[in-house]
Amino acid sequence: MSKFTGSTWKVSRRLGYSVSETGKELARRKYAPGQHGAKRKKLSEYATQMAEKQKVRFTYGVSEKQFRKTFNEASKMAGKTGVNFLKLLEVRLDNLVYRLGFASTRAQARQLVNHGHVVVDGKKVDIPSYRVKVGQTIAMKEASKDLVIVKAALEAKLARAEYLSFDDNNVGTLVRIPERDEFLPEINEQLIVEFYNR
Repeated sequence: MSKFTGSTWKVSRRLGYSVSETGKELARRKYAPGQHGAKRKKLSEYATQMAEKQKVRFTYGVSEKQFRKTFNEASKMAGKTGVNFLKLLEVRLDNLVYRLGFASTRAQARQLVNHGHVVVDGKKVDIPSYRVKVGQTIAMKEASKDLVIVKAALEAKLARAEYLSFDDNNVGTLVRIPERDEFLPEINEQLIVEFYNR
């Protein structure tokens, strides 16, 4: 599967949106990279929809094929397609490992999962796109709890989302499916729906 290996800071500047959700990328230069980045032209309707799609795709770090597959799945579910789509992305294992604070970035969380450091309900799961169900627990393997990057990430984590619980034994649980207003508030998911339905 293809994996983006370029600069996420450049992507953030081009989209005008912090894909790491920290805002660090746009702190110094809020315009697109390149010689003419500051003189950005008005975007067409298609370009606006495409940019919104790319914001979400780069935020969660998924390939175009995975992204489209998840969207198709969401379109078959009851309710609003755009909201369902974002909820499916939010309950991915690599994202929840990041949200719980085991990793400082989603890319780091993805690598922890890939390398078999994460257990779900006590069983090793090494698939980043694994969809966590309500009530399932997420923790680090016993041998992985002392990893320097995990300790550093846990110490740096100040707050966790309300749809997650985290106990003193460093075990996280998905308490419920997140509400739309609890994550990615700047994203307009309707533009993504319009992009794929054009």
